Amino acid sequence: MNSTLKTLLEQEDELQFNDFSNEDALQLGLLIIKIAQEDINKGIAVHIEKDEHPLFTHFMEGTSGNNLYWVNAKKNVVKKFGHSSLYIEEMYKDQGTTFHEATGLADTEYQAKGGSFPLLIRGQGRIGSITVSGLTGEEDHELAVEGIKRYLCK
Repeated sequence: MNSTLKTLLEQEDELQFNDFSNEDALQLGLLIIKIAQEDINKGIAVHIEKDEHPLFTHFMEGTSGNNLYWVNAKKNVVKKFGHSSLYIEEMYKDQGTTFHEATGLADTEYQAKGGSFPLLIRGQGRIGSITVSGLTGEEDHELAVEGIKRYLCK
């Protein structure tokens, strides 16, 4: 396992909640939007859900319907594989293949590109996802991770 994969797994191990309410989703979503406004100054989409129950969705100015496709396609990867969409992308790269070549999953519904992170409850596992779209995959992933880190530290 390469160092990138190890780092991504360490993030999943570290960034877990003790519990997660609808109010947590609202506050986390707003925090990610604030980071995008103040630190990045670009429009992004944020979607937080407990599996198929949406708790927070916001599309900032500068986003489009294309961002909705990316939110859905990336969160589907987290739901199916239980890891961040960036981890799944890097895992297949490490194996010398691509996500679509290896899985045969339709690119209309699944995209292993960075930006969706599992919503993890300590001792319980994945209960949903936190997805960002609007930057590069790696930047989307980093924004989601930064938002979770800041939220957990408050």
